[in-house]
Amino acid sequence: MPAPSKRNHLSKRRNPLQIQSMARSKSPPSLFTRLRRRRGAAALTALCLLLVLYATWRRAFRAPSRNHLFYTFDVVNEFPHDSDAFTQGLVYGGNDTLFESTGLYRKSSIREVHLQSGKVKTHHQMDGDLFGEGLTLLGERLFQVMWLTNTGFTYDRYNFTKREKFMHKMRDGWGLATDGKILFGSDGTSSLYHINPSNFQVLKRVTVKYQDREIMFLNELEYINDEIWANVWQTDCIARISHNDGRVISWILLHKLREGLLKSGFRDIDVLNGIAWDKDTNRLFVTGKLWPKLYEIKLRPFTGALNAGIHNLCPIRSYM
Repeated sequence: MPAPSKRNHLSKRRNPLQIQSMARSKSPPSLFTRLRRRRGAAALTALCLLLVLYATWRRAFRAPSRNHLFYTFDVVNEFPHDSDAFTQGLVYGGNDTLFESTGLYRKSSIREVHLQSGKVKTHHQMDGDLFGEGLTLLGERLFQVMWLTNTGFTYDRYNFTKREKFMHKMRDGWGLATDGKILFGSDGTSSLYHINPSNFQVLKRVTVKYQDREIMFLNELEYINDEIWANVWQTDCIARISHNDGRVISWILLHKLREGLLKSGFRDIDVLNGIAWDKDTNRLFVTGKLWPKLYEIKLRPFTGALNAGIHNLCPIRSYM
């Protein structure tokens, strides 16, 4: 066996300073280091917990998103509703108060209603030749349009006797809504109007379409989170509409509400009509013409298979 070379022999010897340095590197971390690491881990855990809680809060209180094409619902609350009210306009006025416009000749009215009891607190009966339609609240004034005319009325929300007549440029008066700045109106066609509330001039008009087909009979309107939600007359559907270009973003299917009333023996009800939105607590209310109930509902994406095409569930028809 050959003798080891001088180079190999020297390589096996270690400098005492190197040995001391290696020993220090393998020693356990100091108490300060361990505490700092634990505090960092605790802070990271707390941050993750806060993010989870925030995400949960957002899911609980946010309005329905635009990520789905069809929505169904869960009933949160049921409230009494005047079964003689031919509901044409509905708006939430704060403090559990609703304002409602009712139709039919010699029966049309504007009223203030207590949400929980359904009791009419204030009532203004309109002239017999007027047929009340859409209603919205802008500031302290209520705006109401009439059917088959180009006329409407504004009211002081606290005193219905303080009212003024106005003329508008829509083909007819069906629905009204507001974003707090301008009015949005419908006339029973596929048109959605942007209206100046000071002089009632039309600022813009868009055609509401779904998959390149016009959606006719837009009825009662509500402005919700930068969208216009519209009842479509003679259907159990609400169309969620982009007011910028008229595109239908998604559909809300409410067939089970009317079906439930019919099964309970309420045979004299008319169509779904009436949407109100409490923006402070994200509560959504719906009802219908001659319905004995008003519902608070919460939307959820429709995940099952549709029993019929959307054109059958929410019939897209030509104008009369």
